[in-house]
Amino acid sequence: METNAQISFAETSVEMTNPELRINGVSHFFATPNGFLEVLHDLDLEVAKGEFLCIVGSSGCGKSTLLNIVAGFIQPIQGRIFLRDEEVLNVDPRIGMIFQSYALFPWKTVVDNVEFGLKMKHVAPSERRKVAEKYLALVNLNGCELMYPDELSGGMCQRVALARALANDPEILLMDEPFAAVDAMTRQSLQDQTLSIVQVTHKTVLFVTHSLDEALILSDRIVVMSARPGRAKVMVKNTLPRPRRVDIQLSDEYLESKRRIWSLVEKG
Repeated sequence: METNAQISFAETSVEMTNPELRINGVSHFFATPNGFLEVLHDLDLEVAKGEFLCIVGSSGCGKSTLLNIVAGFIQPIQGRIFLRDEEVLNVDPRIGMIFQSYALFPWKTVVDNVEFGLKMKHVAPSERRKVAEKYLALVNLNGCELMYPDELSGGMCQRVALARALANDPEILLMDEPFAAVDAMTRQSLQDQTLSIVQVTHKTVLFVTHSLDEALILSDRIVVMSARPGRAKVMVKNTLPRPRRVDIQLSDEYLESKRRIWSLVEKG
């Protein structure tokens, strides 16, 4: 198959006008029995509104730590995070997080899991049920409202987690290897659904993955992080045409892009 796609690789991120998210000079350390371990070093990154940004890099380069800092779960040793012009100092309801492990409450039904954040905001029961049902329909889980997580497949649990995050109407979605624990067919289905949902809701997404195929399928841009301590080493603009199904994935342009990104990750 022939395409006119051109994948552009830049050694530094391009400064953009009015980014929705700015990560400025973030460094972070963890205490270990052998002293302090630096996992992120002076990392800068800007993300545009509505952008789907994938983050790849070798194990231990700080990808998940970066998402936890953006989410406000941990504070960086150095540097600052801005949502538009407002600094993120703690957990912020405008930023939603989806974990690999689903993090659902096993004793709550599907609909109660999705309603949980709204309940914490003291939204009226009738309104939160309406919102929960809207997003369960969006992730194709109609009829599963009264089921419990242990009655669902892994892919269904992840869709519940996605519905729960969307029900809180965050401006930014952080997704930390959310499809790593499911089989290949379910993973592709979840990727397709996520793209459709993002297009409908216009959310900004930061998506951590170890899969270069997943990054090439989902992203508008790909950040390749250096080996620990992690930095935003290379920015890749992904202009492969959508939808990125099997025909695109077998094209010379796709395979060459994957080879180049793998080379960058491997070099650390």
